[in-house]
Amino acid sequence: MGKTGEKNRDRILWTGERTKAGPKRIKLNRLFLFACLMLFLVGGSLFYVWSRIQVIRLGYEISSALKEEKTLTEANKRLRLEIATLKSYARIEKFAVEELRMAKPKPEQVVVIR
Repeated sequence: MGKTGEKNRDRILWTGERTKAGPKRIKLNRLFLFACLMLFLVGGSLFYVWSRIQVIRLGYEISSALKEEKTLTEANKRLRLEIATLKSYARIEKFAVEELRMAKPKPEQVVVIR
């Protein structure tokens, strides 16, 4: 009888400890699962907001780059027009005659080199 009583007592103590630790472990597992889920949701939300901010920032950069391109294209057109004006033969001839006091050469002054 003494042995049987000891087996029952071990069984009861072992079962009692398991029933006490079981609900706490389940609560901790659920709490850990909930915390992981919340962390995932918060992280996903932060990533989504960050990506939207990046899209908006890049949109502003593209817009400013397009404005700069338009400005530079207009400046390029103005400079090309100025170059064409400065290279015109009529302007050069006028400058040579008026400013430098040059005259057109007479036919006998022209030497042709072959």
